[in-house]
Amino acid sequence: MQKSPLQIARQAYQPKMPKALQGAVRLVEGEKTNSVADQEEIKKLFPNTYGLPVITMEPVEKGQSDDVQCTKEAFNVGVILSGGQAPGGHNVISGLYDGLKALNPKNKLYGFLGGPSGLIDGKYQELTGEIIDEYRNTGGFDIIGSGRTKLEETWQFDNGIEICKQLGIKAVVIIGGDDSNTNACVLAEYYLQKQCGIQVIGCPKTIDGDLKNEMIETSFGFDTACKTYAELIGNIQRDANSAKKYWHFIRLMGRSASHIALECALQSQPNICLISEEVEAKKMTLNEIVEDIVKVIVARANAGLNFGTILIPEGLIEFIPAMRVLIQELNDMLAANEEFTSLDGDDAKREYVKSKLTPASCDLYRSLPKGIARQLTLDRDPHGNVMVSQIETEKLLIEMVQKRLAVLKANGEYKGKFSALNHFFGYEGRCAMPSNFDADYCYSIGVTATHLIAAGKTGYMSLVRNLTKPAAEWIAGGVPITMMMNMERRNGKMKPVIQKALVELDGAPFKYLEAHRAEWADANTSYIYPGPIQYYGPTEVCDQPTHTLLLERGK
Repeated sequence: MQKSPLQIARQAYQPKMPKALQGAVRLVEGEKTNSVADQEEIKKLFPNTYGLPVITMEPVEKGQSDDVQCTKEAFNVGVILSGGQAPGGHNVISGLYDGLKALNPKNKLYGFLGGPSGLIDGKYQELTGEIIDEYRNTGGFDIIGSGRTKLEETWQFDNGIEICKQLGIKAVVIIGGDDSNTNACVLAEYYLQKQCGIQVIGCPKTIDGDLKNEMIETSFGFDTACKTYAELIGNIQRDANSAKKYWHFIRLMGRSASHIALECALQSQPNICLISEEVEAKKMTLNEIVEDIVKVIVARANAGLNFGTILIPEGLIEFIPAMRVLIQELNDMLAANEEFTSLDGDDAKREYVKSKLTPASCDLYRSLPKGIARQLTLDRDPHGNVMVSQIETEKLLIEMVQKRLAVLKANGEYKGKFSALNHFFGYEGRCAMPSNFDADYCYSIGVTATHLIAAGKTGYMSLVRNLTKPAAEWIAGGVPITMMMNMERRNGKMKPVIQKALVELDGAPFKYLEAHRAEWADANTSYIYPGPIQYYGPTEVCDQPTHTLLLERGK
């Protein structure tokens, strides 16, 4: 396989680690924990893994005993990559492999292929040093592949037990987001009930940044993805500031939360950044959002600036209260609706939909561009719901802004020229070569997982925190997954899930955006051009975490 010079150089990079992980390790247990909400319900569902203590890892000093003597015996571990890709996943596996071999060279690591289904179907590969070395510090999940199969059924759990027994696997490490780690907790509980001797450890992955809490400071991949998107946004802003003729509407990944849009705004300082959580809190309508955008465009046009950038989180449309009601009505109306599907032509279907909606939703539906209205009725997910992430919100806003500006121009209130381009940045960031921060963080997460396994822990998420300090000062440990859980309605039923972290409107990152919005929008263009991720050079250029994390920690 041919490699670029950067690939070759990165393979030789040795990730930095916390001091506690650089030799023998002792585990220190803290107080027992409770779930973030619904304590009684979570406790009943997870009697064996509820209330476990937070664990901190400390280096074994001279004369101290090593708390993980059991590691001297050889054992095997299985690893699963679950869900969407995130930069750094290969380094979690590299850290896991190196950690296992450091404990005992006879330890083996098996990768289950294609995600959780590999565990169920018995599709696996032993990960040797030769294989691991090819993937160190690289992006993607292609070392073993990923998948979105949910581990929810008893037969799946039992199949997993049989496969693990065949391979002599002592523990399964699941690298995934909130849903994947919820599944890890369910699996850990089941294996304890069955007393089959298989441990389960989770690792916090998602570029969306919504898997975080008082213990998990950030999910891996968020740093690299945001830096990748911010580079592209900066490039577009420099082009806009050069050509001085386009408004760029840029949609960014983040259906459930706006962390990516916020972080990219902090890095690049666009003219406008929409935050879904703010839209919901203010109960804004689609027209109000359009009006806010139009005000900035008109003000800049009056200063002779007919260009700018607007960042839009992909989940925005679901956070607009009236749109959420419309989407729910459409989901209910079109579920297994043979009468609708039998209609011939878009116009007939459009009239049918309008006849079934409530008056308020019908008015909103009428106001939408026909292309967007059609997407709302045609594109469904496996559960029969609108595929919100595929709705081209940036095109919707461009069309509505265009119409409003035409009215203002006719009234003599707008004398500028509006030309717009639309962009969606998503897959560009999911498999980028990890930043030094993510390479170091992920490797440490993997090594930490090996010590949790060696100490017999299960139902934990591998934890590395104190992340705004140099890597040597990071704190490794483990957090019980039940500590992060609450009950939520999923597909009509209340289920235990890890609580998603939304953008906090009283948090320092959003407050910074709010304080600088007017400055970024006005005629004194304030763009920042972050440039590409740097891997070699001064630490202030190469090793910095996200602005979000720095602001949250008061930096």
